[in-house]
Amino acid sequence: MGDPQLHQGPDQAAILEARHHDPFSWLGQQPMESGWVQRVFLPGAHQVSIVTDTHILPLAAIAPGIFVGQTVSPLPKPYRVRWRDLTQVEHEYYDPYTFPPFLGELDIHLFGEGRWLDAYQGLGAQQRVLEGIAGIGFAVWAPNAERVSVVGDFNGWDGRRHPMRVRGGSGLWELFLPELAPGSLYKFEIRHRESGAVFVKTDPYARAFELRPNTAARVFVSRHQWQDAAWLQERKSRDSLHAPLSIYEVHLGSWRRHPDGAFLSYLELAKGLCSYCKDMGFTHLELLPVMEHPLDESWGYQVSGYFAPTSRFGDPDQFRAFVDQCHQEGIGVILDWVPGHFPKDSWGLARFDGTALYEHADPREGEHREWGTYVFNYGRNEVRNFLLSNACYWAEEFHIDGFRVDAVASLLYRDYSRHEGEWIPNRYGGRENLEAIDFLRELNVLLHERWPGILSIAEESTAWPMVSRPVYLGGLGFSMKWNMGWMHDTLAYFQHEPIHRKYHLDSLTFGQLYAYTENFVLPFSHDEVVHGKGSLLDKMPGDTWQRFANLRLLFAYQFAHPGKKLNFMGNDFGQGREWNSQASLDWDLTEIHWHRGIQQLYRDLNRLHREIPALHQLDFESAGFQWIDCHDAEQSVLSFLRWDRQGNFVVVLCNFTPVPRENYRIGIPEAGVYQEIFNSDAEAYGGGNLGNPPLPSQGISWMGFPQSLELLLPPLSVLYVQLQKTPPCS
Repeated sequence: MGDPQLHQGPDQAAILEARHHDPFSWLGQQPMESGWVQRVFLPGAHQVSIVTDTHILPLAAIAPGIFVGQTVSPLPKPYRVRWRDLTQVEHEYYDPYTFPPFLGELDIHLFGEGRWLDAYQGLGAQQRVLEGIAGIGFAVWAPNAERVSVVGDFNGWDGRRHPMRVRGGSGLWELFLPELAPGSLYKFEIRHRESGAVFVKTDPYARAFELRPNTAARVFVSRHQWQDAAWLQERKSRDSLHAPLSIYEVHLGSWRRHPDGAFLSYLELAKGLCSYCKDMGFTHLELLPVMEHPLDESWGYQVSGYFAPTSRFGDPDQFRAFVDQCHQEGIGVILDWVPGHFPKDSWGLARFDGTALYEHADPREGEHREWGTYVFNYGRNEVRNFLLSNACYWAEEFHIDGFRVDAVASLLYRDYSRHEGEWIPNRYGGRENLEAIDFLRELNVLLHERWPGILSIAEESTAWPMVSRPVYLGGLGFSMKWNMGWMHDTLAYFQHEPIHRKYHLDSLTFGQLYAYTENFVLPFSHDEVVHGKGSLLDKMPGDTWQRFANLRLLFAYQFAHPGKKLNFMGNDFGQGREWNSQASLDWDLTEIHWHRGIQQLYRDLNRLHREIPALHQLDFESAGFQWIDCHDAEQSVLSFLRWDRQGNFVVVLCNFTPVPRENYRIGIPEAGVYQEIFNSDAEAYGGGNLGNPPLPSQGISWMGFPQSLELLLPPLSVLYVQLQKTPPCS
């Protein structure tokens, strides 16, 4: 071993000091002026040899942990390393530094352009076969690192053991660890190029994590066999804008719990929650963020693992089984998705390679002070690629049916929740975040082109135009948008004492001025039943009877109003207290007739919503709605028609006071016999059971209609009335 190339030099020093930028240029097998050299770095090892099919080559220790051999001809690769540790236990493994790179040049190029939309298939920890050997390929983006290593429970979390290969100037690092088994825990140890600071980060593309409060990623390989082909085929042709859509918004950690307070698993939820949704008639579930997050109290909105279902409830395949079961029960699954910000945890995305990598460096662009989080840098190709690839991952790998994009306003405006001097105008001097707008448009075009029938729904609280209009028309391209204005106005109206409601009827009628400018979802979401706001039941005035009657009135009015429907869990049976994310809903309340009545009412509303086209088909078109009377403020009564494409209609009458209205006359478009198909005052719902028998129309023109009806309006109630169709002649 007298060759000077085998002994101390800058490469050897860099390896020993764990700062080598290109370990594959020195470790493994390298050509020399005369023959070949084989180098292995194994801290704590002794008696190291290289093993091939034909012979064993003993290696000499030339520095602590560095072992070297020399041959005239190259050894066939990959070869194995056999070594003993200090306890004389023998180990043997394939040398990772004898394997070729695995990231494709085209993929690396596309990543730099922000167009490697399937980056989740290459980055993170992937099961691979190289040179006929199975193992795990690790890859991560860290362009400002001097050295990146894979650390884990397989190498004692020692950053010296497995430094990675850098791929040119792309900032991508990779390493194949042969024979590594799924289930291994890992992170990345990064040494900053300029400061020399060393820190450990979890994998941005990790598919699974260990249980909080621990933060290591877990190598995971899916084995799930999907059974939802029929659902996915049907989804491709579904016209969601004209179909019934009733969404049950759920926080998995508090829908139900075990008696001891433990979480239900994904598999337990697949059985109980899916069955409940099917029984209640919901068309879709919307899950508060299920991506991995460190803090229960964040409800999932402080995402630390964008590609991993949270381990709180099980592993990723168990979540796949949950989605699969929902689809087999005829229920779509929408995920709450948070591309607007991420937490500052030191082990996560924040300052990932020692610099502002995923976020802006300037806090005027890169921080949400209100939330204590960082803002994604949407103008950086690789960051935009991360988010687009993430959406593709959930749609492709988990068969997700839609995304509710959180806090869209925070993406659209550079001055969102900022004071003067705390934000930077765009290149034209405006407040619009042009890069984020481009990202949202690209996202929506991508989703709708790749997965026809998938939904994208914006939680957007401002008057930004054309949120739910196609990109080719200048819109943002979302399928639908939450109608926050309608929600606030409606809840504010219902919180007035009935005697005062006559002064506020315009709170309910104003929404028709803009109801068809967007494809609106009408949400009574989790945000309205937490942080001291009380439950929906708490918001209702009056004694117990009136509070429940008001709640029945609220839901029946929501289902009659144009727009798709969303309600947070607990609304469906009149949860008495506001939502507590740390405990189960109060399911024992359904044993009380008031709450059981709300539950039955909600079940019937969902059924009518599905079965009667007039109650859903033209939600987003003015042709689907017609006022009968919107001026009866004195009696606090609204009446209107809902139409379908075939000219069928439902008459809707809403009495917002606890006073019965007898002989209440309304105009109607056709003569015939009319019957109630729904009455929120029915005894089955906990009401007083006032109502109307089938009523023939009267040839008295009224309110511009050729016919009219006289009805009894029960107190605090909604009636749906429909023309009886003459049966065909036999």
